[in-house]
Amino acid sequence: MPRSSRHAIPLTVALLVVSLLPAAASPGLARSAAPHATTAAPSTSTFAVASYREEAGRTTVDTTPGEVRTTLRDRATGAAVRGCVSLVPVDRDQLTVVFQGEAQDGRHGGCTGVDGGDVLASNVPPGHYHLLAEPYDNAQYGMQWVGRHGGTGQRERGVTIRMRPGKTVTAPTVRFDPPGTVTGRVTRAADGTPVYGGYVLTLPVVPHPKYGDYGPMTDEDGRYTVTGLGPYRWPLYYTGYFLASQWSGGVADRRKADTVRVRSGTTVTSNQQLVAGTVVSGTITVDEMPNYSQVIAFHARTGDMVGVIDVGADYTLRLLPGQRVLLRCDCTFVPSRWFPNAGQVSEAQPVRIGHTPVTANFDLTGPVTVPTP
Repeated sequence: MPRSSRHAIPLTVALLVVSLLPAAASPGLARSAAPHATTAAPSTSTFAVASYREEAGRTTVDTTPGEVRTTLRDRATGAAVRGCVSLVPVDRDQLTVVFQGEAQDGRHGGCTGVDGGDVLASNVPPGHYHLLAEPYDNAQYGMQWVGRHGGTGQRERGVTIRMRPGKTVTAPTVRFDPPGTVTGRVTRAADGTPVYGGYVLTLPVVPHPKYGDYGPMTDEDGRYTVTGLGPYRWPLYYTGYFLASQWSGGVADRRKADTVRVRSGTTVTSNQQLVAGTVVSGTITVDEMPNYSQVIAFHARTGDMVGVIDVGADYTLRLLPGQRVLLRCDCTFVPSRWFPNAGQVSEAQPVRIGHTPVTANFDLTGPVTVPTP
């Protein structure tokens, strides 16, 4: 089935993967996050780790990019493996820097050469990052979040890389394991009918209405198959047309998801029911709107995408109740606006999603609102 331009928030595993070197040689390696998936990722701003300089009586921030080095290997044999790594921001605001046709896997990373092994990610801005590693051959190896001593399927269990301005960081070696598979069926909670054309992914993505293959989709019977996952516990993200997107277990917060235990060389089953969710709608007033415009919802605490819809003069988005979101309208030829009329995500007004419809109108005809000092 052709992908509708109004599919509710797809999330894709367009993940490039990271491979890093021994922890003992990692001066830029921060302590790994808490071992529980329900633990929030630290909300450290990129600028919190930058160097500050006094110039002409004012404080400036050193944003000189740095480099991250790592190596990709077969865990069992130590042989070099071909693949890629992505540096996914820990900071919530940096995580929201994702636009049409992009996966929410960060904008910085690198790949091995034809012989595999070493990876260099250059031009990496200062900040904190998790490392996502993906092999070229996902029939032989499974993707992973890079841990201190091996892979994991849970972002918060992976290492956190601290990138200081202008520095080179050596991260733990990426050690790939054989992959496993997840299959299952997605249905509507209201009547048990199959969800056709929904996505089942490990990371959210902002779909392009015409281009892009964003990962496994459900068939006419609601069935799906996700391959190439490392043998760890993974939260999965489910979407469906005009249904509320959610993480496995029926939650909006990735950290509270029921993880799916993947095992090498085997197939496990994970079925999911999707609810219609709460309607979030509004009008969009703008001088001139691009052909492809979208409203995107981000979880207010984690920065994960939780919904996206193509728009015209108005929009209707369905979101899972019990969360607070930040709404962004990519609806002009100038920079995006955050609800109600902010230029930066840090100035956005959170919207609480309950069980009753929510109205959030965008008026983009004037300048952005300047926050009160």
